[in-house]
Amino acid sequence: MAVFAFTKKILSGEPIEVFNDGHHHRDFTYIDDVTEALVRMVERPPVTNPLWTGDRPDPGTSRAPYKIYNIGNHSPVLLKDFIETLESIIGKRAVRQLKGLQPGDVADTYADVLDLQMDFEFAPNTPLRTGLERFFAWYQSYYPHP
Repeated sequence: MAVFAFTKKILSGEPIEVFNDGHHHRDFTYIDDVTEALVRMVERPPVTNPLWTGDRPDPGTSRAPYKIYNIGNHSPVLLKDFIETLESIIGKRAVRQLKGLQPGDVADTYADVLDLQMDFEFAPNTPLRTGLERFFAWYQSYYPHP
């Protein structure tokens, strides 16, 4: 969501709000990596865990056929680096409104994809710059900008 909003605002010259002065880490994941993970999951649905009990529950499994997976790039980057990379791809500097950390927000996020790797031999791996370049190419084709 941030890449779309930031791109639109950078191109139009509108300011972007940068919380925690851009000093927090986020784990940005390219959409094709998410799609690949989902396709693999659909092709091989989870099975029940016959050892699951309510006395000692495993929150990642159940007697029902489901399992929870993190889908993320497992490579967090500083928000300020994300913005600088996007600016270099767009070829225009963002107007930044630096703000403090929002109440209730966390400084860093990181996707643990170990279960995804173990069960599907896959982990999202599109580098940030590559994903942003592909996104911007799509954006320009879908939203022509003078």
